[in-house]
Amino acid sequence: MSGTDIEAVEEANTAFYEAMEQGDFDALSALWLEDEISCVHPGWPVLSGRGEVLRSYALIMSHTDYIQFFLTDTKVVVIGDTALVTCTENILSGGPAEDGGELGPLVGQLVVATNVFRRTSGGWRLWSHHGSPVLTDSDEDEEEDSA
Repeated sequence: MSGTDIEAVEEANTAFYEAMEQGDFDALSALWLEDEISCVHPGWPVLSGRGEVLRSYALIMSHTDYIQFFLTDTKVVVIGDTALVTCTENILSGGPAEDGGELGPLVGQLVVATNVFRRTSGGWRLWSHHGSPVLTDSDEDEEEDSA
């Protein structure tokens, strides 16, 4: 495992989040493998296959006017032609504007993510993305109150 592999995977991971922030569906599509891929968005079922996964991103992009990712706790492990990236996505997003405003209400969310990359002749490509929401203290209090 060389430092250049880790750097290349970090660049591919960053490109994935930048494509989401910019709403660049073509750039995002180019980052995924052509063969069997999978994705789990927080609260969604497992999506399998390129068509299903990319449709989900098109849907998210079409309903999100603003999104920004601040990645923390990022760790990269490369073994052969496979790389594993774990990170915390600190997400700030805004939906459609209400009553002629420029942007809908901004919402913050914490998601822990695992991104699996495979080395190809064209560089590192996403094989799988899995995001799970992080419960905050207020979420845990609500669950205890309803139990």
